[in-house]
Amino acid sequence: MSAPLSTHDGLIEKLLAHLRAEGYSLRIQQWYPARVRQLLNYCDHNGLSIETVRSGDVTRFLRGQYRLSRKRYSKLPPFQKWRQRYTGAINMILRLVHGAWPVPDPPSTELEGFHRDIVEDYDTWLRELRGLHPLTRAKRTKHASQFLTSVGQRADQQGLKDLSVRELDAYLKQCCDGLRRGSIEDRTVCLRDFLRHLWRTGRTAIDLAGTVIGPRIYEHEGIPVALRTEEVRRVLEVTRKDLSPVGLRDYAILILLSTYGLRAAEVVNLRLEDIDWRRDVLRVHHTKTGTYSELPLLREPGEAVLRYVEKARPPSVHREVFLRILAPHRPFKNGSILNCITSARLRAAGVTPQGRKGPHAFRHARAVSLLRSGVPLNIIGDVLGHTSAVATAEYLKLATEDLRTIGLDLPGGISP
Repeated sequence: MSAPLSTHDGLIEKLLAHLRAEGYSLRIQQWYPARVRQLLNYCDHNGLSIETVRSGDVTRFLRGQYRLSRKRYSKLPPFQKWRQRYTGAINMILRLVHGAWPVPDPPSTELEGFHRDIVEDYDTWLRELRGLHPLTRAKRTKHASQFLTSVGQRADQQGLKDLSVRELDAYLKQCCDGLRRGSIEDRTVCLRDFLRHLWRTGRTAIDLAGTVIGPRIYEHEGIPVALRTEEVRRVLEVTRKDLSPVGLRDYAILILLSTYGLRAAEVVNLRLEDIDWRRDVLRVHHTKTGTYSELPLLREPGEAVLRYVEKARPPSVHREVFLRILAPHRPFKNGSILNCITSARLRAAGVTPQGRKGPHAFRHARAVSLLRSGVPLNIIGDVLGHTSAVATAEYLKLATEDLRTIGLDLPGGISP
């Protein structure tokens, strides 16, 4: 057996093992290997190894396959739509080979390489010296890349030395057009931080961070939106009647949101070992503060999670509690998926909130119910995973009428 054929067979076996582990259908288990063999044959014919394949190589392969298909079939969809029949298989094998896909192409110009080095150095600083969360680092480096690209040819080594306030204003005007005040403030924070890094590393002649001024965002200026108690009850009742695998999963998620006021990321990051069934304890890792809490595992949420795990959770090597019901059976990438789940369940229950429809509305609803029960502020903060009373005070605005009838110890300097 030739070496390339042996290598190809090994990759196909690796692909099949991955497809089986992720719960893909038999049809996909037949379809994907056939598509991947075509790519591997293309690599052999063109003297490529799968390890060196980049996005441009994939595009050339697909255009060649498209031309062959047009010779056989008179009617084909446009190329951009037709290529989707290959996308899943090719992306999967390349992720298995490279660990991630797409792999960044080498810099096409010296300036692009210069920008990439700056952003990588910035990311290292954010990670090693400031210890920022990966998601925060990703956002900061993304905005840093966008800024350098916007400045363009003027953002070379000498151009950064001569960077002017006028160029900063032009960039902010372009990237903030149509954004809300909160989003504009977020952009200006990111730009100031990057400019501070450029000054710290000697890439700019002066510290320009202080010249970037965003809109004034007052502490606690926004009034959170909370669902009413009867609305939460209605959503839970309707979702409980859905006994499909999706329904069992969604009900377990909603009962955790409404009972404990968890953040979306705290739900999707919940792992099987975080539930101590013997001690009836739920361990919650607070993604925003880096701390964790141990909360009593109450009967109703405990039974809902257990029912989902026993009857609906797909077999998987992943330890996260909540997985995709359809293949691939993976955990959710982040908490944003819960916006889709909560919006769909609110709609099914006929509940139309005045504001947001995401999981945070359930968190605010829990805060209101605790306030109306006369629970002390510090206890509410413990339940919600806050590290300061100031953070918990945000929720006082949700029930100002109730605060007139109950006495709470407010942190210094805060009034409802």
